[in-house]
Order: sequence, then structure tokens, then C-alpha cells
Amino acid sequence: MSSVKLNTKYLANYVNPDELTGIRHQVEASAKMLHEKNGLGSDFLGWLTLPTDYDKEEFARIQAAAKKIQKNSEVLVVIGIGGSYLGARAAIEFLKSPFYNNLKKDTPDIYYVGNNINPTYLNEVISICEGRDFSVNVISKSGTTTEPALAFRVFKQLVEKKYGKDGAKDHIFATTDKAKGTLKSLSDTEGYETFVVPDDVGGRYSVLTAVGLLPIAVAGCDIEALMAGAAEAQKELTADFDNNDCYKYAALRNILYRKGKNVEMLVSYEPSFVTMAEWYKQLFGESEGQQGHFPVLRSILHRPALYGSVYSGRKPHSVRNRCGHQEAEAGLLSGTGRRESGRSELPDQPEHVCGKPQGSGRRCSGTHRRRRTEYDPRGRGRF
Repeated sequence: MSSVKLNTKYLANYVNPDELTGIRHQVEASAKMLHEKNGLGSDFLGWLTLPTDYDKEEFARIQAAAKKIQKNSEVLVVIGIGGSYLGARAAIEFLKSPFYNNLKKDTPDIYYVGNNINPTYLNEVISICEGRDFSVNVISKSGTTTEPALAFRVFKQLVEKKYGKDGAKDHIFATTDKAKGTLKSLSDTEGYETFVVPDDVGGRYSVLTAVGLLPIAVAGCDIEALMAGAAEAQKELTADFDNNDCYKYAALRNILYRKGKNVEMLVSYEPSFVTMAEWYKQLFGESEGQQGHFPVLRSILHRPALYGSVYSGRKPHSVRNRCGHQEAEAGLLSGTGRRESGRSELPDQPEHVCGKPQGSGRRCSGTHRRRRTEYDPRGRGRF
């Protein structure tokens, strides 16, 4: 991790060192709750120790399957959406090249489908596979997610048409639930080699499971070295606050957010890092905008108090200005269409300008501070 460091020198005019000291206990409390797995979402924290606590037998099967695909295929079609493909694509483009498919190499080209339902996109990938040997890696915990399910139906037929029912077993690889789900049942029936999406690892964190490791290995990347590097990061990023850039970053984000700095930009000047930023963006969106209480887009504008607060059940919610006008941007609706009620941990936010008459007939003077509200953990709704 010596090559990745948090640079805070440009924050000198915005954050006082005492502020970082003052928030330290909140960060440590959130980290303690996270590692002791006693907060909301504790059933899905397997990613915390994944680099050192993983199935070594399955890891060996992943390596063997990757060599098999490299030997019998010119193209690998990865079917998945969100975290089921972004992590692998990010790693391949970063470790190899954004032009991986266009370079001369002795490994298969890799294309990604099932992340949209655009027929033109799908047909173009199909045309790329025509006249070439190809394999399919379908990634879905349930097998019923619309986009991957549609794409897999098409490519399953193509594989069976080209290689026959028996031959398809050598060209279709499923990454799914260990024991249940439509894709698991189909894979068992058809005899496809299957790999497991761990129950305690969410899709956005699954890049170090078979979800990401199989495509990464097919691309010729050293996944043993990848896991070793992740294990090193695991050790460094569980250190105490003073020696932990991860904790400091969470604290600084929170401090800036409380000061009204509620727009965060992730900028990459390195072309091979662009998809890594896309994966990172999805990681933020689902981590801070989950459970149907506000859209992913809101996660960019409305951060919870701390990174770990998603596990404590606290989220920013609807905000009403002192003039009595509901902010369109901050007035968040649950998936049921009802506006949530209660108070929130959202820090006061500056600047609301509307100019509309208040109930008293007077016009809004222009600038206000938003009143704090609180997320109601009883709220219902789907993402």
C-alpha cells in the first residue's frame, strides 16, 4: 500500500486539526461496530476479511477453469450487472489495458453483457462471437435479475447451437448462490461448473470472490498476487486511527459535509483507472443509498454522517427549509411514494434560494440553513 496515500495538504484552509481529533471517537465507534458485526447489515460483512478468509479449494478451481477457457475460447462473454461485472472490468483495464481486447495476446477477448437491455449492444457482441470459439460466465446470485437473465437466455441458446447440449458444459460457467436460486438449479440440471457468491458478501464487494476472480484470471492476471495485495491492504486499513488513511478519509468527508461541502468529485487522470472509478461510484451508491430510502444519485449529494452509519440504520432524509418550502433536491421519497417523517443526522446545509411566498404572504428572503431531519428506520420501500 506504499504507493497509495491520502493527501490532505489542500485541506489546510478548510479543516482544523482539532476537528479531526474531535471526530476521532465517532470513527472508532463506527469501525468497532463494523468489525464486531453488531450493527444493521452485519450479515453482509464477509468482505472485511475476504482477502485472508476465502475458500482455497474453490480458488484452485477458478484457476483451472480460467486455463480451460483460455485453451478452448477466443472470447469470454461475462454476463452480469453492477458489482457482478464492474469490479472485474476495472481490474482487467487497470492491470492490463483499457484496450485489452485490441492488443495482441494469448488470452481471450472479454466482453460484458447483461448490464443493459439494449438490443443493438447485445447484437453487436453476438456478431463479435460469430465464427469464433467462445465461453460464457453468467454471474447472478438469484438468476432472476432481468438484464442478466435476458442476456443469458440468448447466449445459452447460441452456445448450445454451436457446441450442442453436452458441449455447452465446457463453455458455460455459472457464478451463483451456493444452494438456492434459479441459476443454481439450472446449473445443477445442465451440469455447468458453478462457483459461489458467498452469502455474506454483497455484489459490490464481490470482486475478490469468483465473481471477479474468474474473468480476471482469464485475462491472464495473477490472482494469487492480487489476493496477496488485498491481504496487505486488509492489514494496513484495520490499523489505529493515526495510521489509517481509510479512517481519516471517512472523518474528513464527514467534517467537510457538515460544513456544507456536499458534492464530492472523483477524478481520474489515468485512462486505465476510469472503470475503477465507475466501480468505486457504484460502491458508494449502494453503500450509502441502499434499502430504497433514496436514489443512488442522492448518495452523491447527501452523505450519511459516517461511512459506517449505513450499518447503524441512519440515513439522510427529507429536508424542509425554514421558509417552509420543501427542497426538491433533498425532499426524498421512499419507494412507496410517501414522504418519510422524523428527524435526521443530516448536518445543517446552507443556501436555499426560492423567492416564493411563505404562508404568511411574505416572500422567502433567499438564504437559509436547512433544518435537520432524521431518517425513520421504520420506513418502507424498495430501491
